[in-house]
Amino acid sequence: MERVPFLFNAEKNLSILSTAAFLTTQYQGKTNVMVTAWGSLGYMWKLPVLVAMVRKSRYTYSLLAKTHEFTASVPYVDVSREVEICGHQSGRNADKIAACGFKLRPGEKIATPVLKMPGMHFECKIIYNRLMSAEKLDPTINELWYDRLQGDYHAFFIAQVVDSYLLP
Repeated sequence: MERVPFLFNAEKNLSILSTAAFLTTQYQGKTNVMVTAWGSLGYMWKLPVLVAMVRKSRYTYSLLAKTHEFTASVPYVDVSREVEICGHQSGRNADKIAACGFKLRPGEKIATPVLKMPGMHFECKIIYNRLMSAEKLDPTINELWYDRLQGDYHAFFIAQVVDSYLLP
């Protein structure tokens, strides 16, 4: 493990994040992972933050509401098979960690584990969350991403990055 600033390799990490990264949660001994391709890194309230978007209908949403923390893994290897599995199964009724063959390692500063894979990893504590609404969303974006899903809006989880590192 090599500890690095959270904006280390920012261009590379954001490029990978725009296609697929993984968000991991854990509650009462059950670990869940989901694919995420929408998010951002930056500063808010003078804190390093990662903003993750999770639909309210997702199992991960209910876990985040209970744990208030997550890890994000930006893979530096081909994970197309794992993305397919995690993107099409729900943790409500499947063990996606086992299905993907993921190995876990303990978080350094939070209770949620990290996917043991080459890449950039962020340990995050949620400091704010907010559910989107149609009234405040550009109608074009609403039509493109939400109309067909009958208002299954994302929640924004703004999380302080409390640790960031590379795994070989």
